[in-house]
Amino acid sequence: MREEDVRAVRSLFSRRPASAPRSVQKSAADAQGGAAAGVEKRADDYVELKAQLHGRMIADLQEDGLLGADPSQLESVVEDWVADVLATETLPLNENERQRLAHELTEEATGLGPLGPLLADPAITDILVNGHDQVFVERFGRLEEADVRFADDDHLRRMIERLALTVGRRIDQSSPMVDMRLADGSRVNATIPPVSIDGPTLSIRRFGRNRLRSTDVIKLRMFSEPMWTVLSAAVRGRRNILLSGGTGAGKSTLLGIMAEAIPGDERIVTIEDTAELVLDQEHVVRLETRPPNVEGSGRISARDLLVNCLRMRPSRIIVGEVRSGEALDMLQAMNTGHEGGLCTVHANSTRDALARLETMVLMAGADLPSRAIREQISSALDLVVHVRRYEDGVRRIASISEVTGIESGTPLLQDIFVFRVTGQARGRVKGQFEATGIVPRFVHDEREAGREIPLELFAAPGSTGPNT
Repeated sequence: MREEDVRAVRSLFSRRPASAPRSVQKSAADAQGGAAAGVEKRADDYVELKAQLHGRMIADLQEDGLLGADPSQLESVVEDWVADVLATETLPLNENERQRLAHELTEEATGLGPLGPLLADPAITDILVNGHDQVFVERFGRLEEADVRFADDDHLRRMIERLALTVGRRIDQSSPMVDMRLADGSRVNATIPPVSIDGPTLSIRRFGRNRLRSTDVIKLRMFSEPMWTVLSAAVRGRRNILLSGGTGAGKSTLLGIMAEAIPGDERIVTIEDTAELVLDQEHVVRLETRPPNVEGSGRISARDLLVNCLRMRPSRIIVGEVRSGEALDMLQAMNTGHEGGLCTVHANSTRDALARLETMVLMAGADLPSRAIREQISSALDLVVHVRRYEDGVRRIASISEVTGIESGTPLLQDIFVFRVTGQARGRVKGQFEATGIVPRFVHDEREAGREIPLELFAAPGSTGPNT
């Protein structure tokens, strides 16, 4: 029985006339305590019985090799299994509890069990399970604890193992971590002991059912219309753009939005650890990395995919996230005719993003001097866009910077647009997007090619015009 049912019964038994004699009040109190204790015991019995049946059901499905079957096929098998148990075994349940048990066991085998209601809430973007009795969600950019629990660690672990089987992955003591993608595109990461000391953990990064468009995020104040005009012109003009930001800052969302500006007649190849991007264009090839198998072989890295995609005649290469040695191959591709590349990197600022790129190039094992790497970076990249999640939970573009070259061995950056914070009001960060007055070099190239970009977009507040 759910907690709210227990509270309802308690509330029912707590009602009594205000003028009742003390002896009657005492009797009512005793009755209330006894009834509440009985309800709680029945709820505990129900949970225990459900856990026992769930364990048996998972064991039977695994024995028959059906645990990783197609969900539509699995649902009918589970329904038959539950119906058979309810018909052949004497269970201390009333009719309502039997129906509830059948529904919950089916959901446990085909869905995400207790997490089902959370996945049905479109406002939730992250589900973080720290243990069987601690579940947090991110809603509107803020973390809060959810009123959801698993029966025990075994219950949580069984669900993780079932999820891994459904996508052809495996998680056990020899391979206690798994990264996977659900059917709706949500990213899932799970760990079990011995790597997670306090029990199994589960992290689900969800993506909206309706893809965000540039018009949507302008209304949400992620960036301004002048900024989008410049960014879309840079994408159409085949400029190489690096997106930087922290975890959950909105890099992937912004990457998908910027890809809107890619012409529909170009061949796009995307490389991701877990495929997330949904593009409008028809000519799209999606590549996804693969972790090693149980024997430790069969791994396909982003670098392997990047080298291979150069043989696929791509018009555009989009790298979901640069993490390691693939940075070197990406920079070389950008410097050898593969223009218009888009990629993301974890960093705290535009300057940090370039420093991280240099570090990742060294991870490729190439014995290159720092100056050569920095020259590659400054030659390959045109723009660096930094996106940040602010204290109010809103994701905004913090700055758009142009890479202007290299001086004294250091890549030069100049800000084109920035978000100026002016204060806070009622927990909301207040500020405005401003141009710095600097016109990026590619704008002059675009204007010479007959593609007009109004110079007024770059005028700083209070100035008479941009610095041309």
